[in-house]
Amino acid sequence: MAKILLRSGFLDDFQGVGENGQAVFDSALQIRETLRLRKQPLEACLAIPQLNDDGDRVDWYAPVTGEVMSWAAANEEERRRARRLLESAVASARALSQRCLQSEKTAQQLFGALLAKALQFPAANHIYLVDGKPVITFWGFVNLNQSVRDDVLDCLAEEEREPEIVMLPEEPEEEPEPARIVLSEPDAPLLAVAPAPVAPQPAPAAPFIAEPVAVEPAPVAAAAPAPAPARQRRTLWLLPLAAAVALAIGAPAGWKLLHTDSAVKPAVSVADIKAVEIAPAPVQTADAPAPVKAAQTPAPVQPQPTAALPLAQAQITPPEEAAKPEAAPAEPQKALMVMDPGQVKAGSTRFLNGVWRVTVDVNDPVTGKPPALRYELNDNKGTVRITRGGVSCRAELYAGLHQSGTLMIKSRGNARCSDGTRYPVPEVACKAGERDVAQCTGRYDEKTVLPLTFKKVSA
Repeated sequence: MAKILLRSGFLDDFQGVGENGQAVFDSALQIRETLRLRKQPLEACLAIPQLNDDGDRVDWYAPVTGEVMSWAAANEEERRRARRLLESAVASARALSQRCLQSEKTAQQLFGALLAKALQFPAANHIYLVDGKPVITFWGFVNLNQSVRDDVLDCLAEEEREPEIVMLPEEPEEEPEPARIVLSEPDAPLLAVAPAPVAPQPAPAAPFIAEPVAVEPAPVAAAAPAPAPARQRRTLWLLPLAAAVALAIGAPAGWKLLHTDSAVKPAVSVADIKAVEIAPAPVQTADAPAPVKAAQTPAPVQPQPTAALPLAQAQITPPEEAAKPEAAPAEPQKALMVMDPGQVKAGSTRFLNGVWRVTVDVNDPVTGKPPALRYELNDNKGTVRITRGGVSCRAELYAGLHQSGTLMIKSRGNARCSDGTRYPVPEVACKAGERDVAQCTGRYDEKTVLPLTFKKVSA
């Protein structure tokens, strides 16, 4: 029967817990098998992990079948029942862990220590209800930058609810009806004024009609002759009319004269042009009247002689091609390591703090695939975790900056692996490249130098 996939995720998104350099996840299958043989109820509450081929992502499968429901989707009764099952299973597992820790055998003591840490999990949303029973995923892990909890089920505690305050609707107050305003008759004045006596009016007199009197009409004076300026104004008014008539008559004649062939005279050659003597203007005395000049027709404009210039063959200069703008360098990816020039100049390695996924351009000789390296550094110290297949290796690291600006990350020895073997850790050297992106190489020995790429996973 196919298993039910509950959750998937990258190992770098969480922080693994363990004991003496041994991670719980590296022995997850052995822990579940031991719990099954000892008939511990916790075995049915732990999901089955399945690592992918690259060794950086894990799938968690349910150990039982049934309807799957997240912790958030369950109601209060289902959560309460599931928590009671977890409390019972955790209490039994803790008792087994204490007995193993008191054993004289080293293997038993290691199992007891790992079992105590295996009860840790990141948060409540990593618990699922399968057929009503709780199943924990990512057990043996906690969230990044968090420590283990003393009470592993503390995150499942139900928040105490405050008593709800029932707000009763306010009864609408009845608005009082406005009082009606009744206007009473005005009170009589305290001091009464006697009315003034009315004087008798005289009878109207008879109208007086005057007799008509004959009036002689006054003699009409003869109309005086119009003054001289009136005739002058009449003459000035006729001048614009006469000009308009003359323009209307003369315009067609002038238009015909300009557009006839006879109006255009043939061009005259330069040889036929002769100098014309211009007589001086006659001197006039103050008493002699000025002679009236006859209207002369303006001479046609003659073309000016032009000297022949030697013509050279025109040369066409091709237009210069516009310089193509250089393509701006691509922006560095946000996940790549950037060596801040200010920090490098000050000798600080704060840009190195965090969790990094390191890619190596080489395949493991055993698995045939590149190993997965995970660097976790803070204040020039940290650890490296190397995963190859189902084997996990771990080593201590220290880092520093040279005066030349080169970042060095070294290990204190080969990494210790979960299968008891040792794995070499490269000596990393990084320099600021284009846009201050770190250009890193890993030296395994004097002849083996490989390029490395640092990508940040979390701060």
